[in-house]
Amino acid sequence: MSRLDRITSHPEICHGQPVVRGLRYPVSMLLGLLSSGMTYEEILDDYADLEREDLLAALEYGALTISGQRLPLGAA
Repeated sequence: MSRLDRITSHPEICHGQPVVRGLRYPVSMLLGLLSSGMTYEEILDDYADLEREDLLAALEYGALTISGQRLPLGAA
């Protein structure tokens, strides 16, 4: 089950970077938090409007883009 519908992009939100659900949380920031060793629970505690599915969507997006796939994003 893909969660990519949670990843959006709009020129006026974070300069068009891929973000989660139109919120100002760039996918790159979330991946950085995860790679620093923060747990899902720690991130969700720090960012109350995020959901576990958002973090999984960021991981899915990162995994697909690192393999060179270009993904169309919905507008925020």
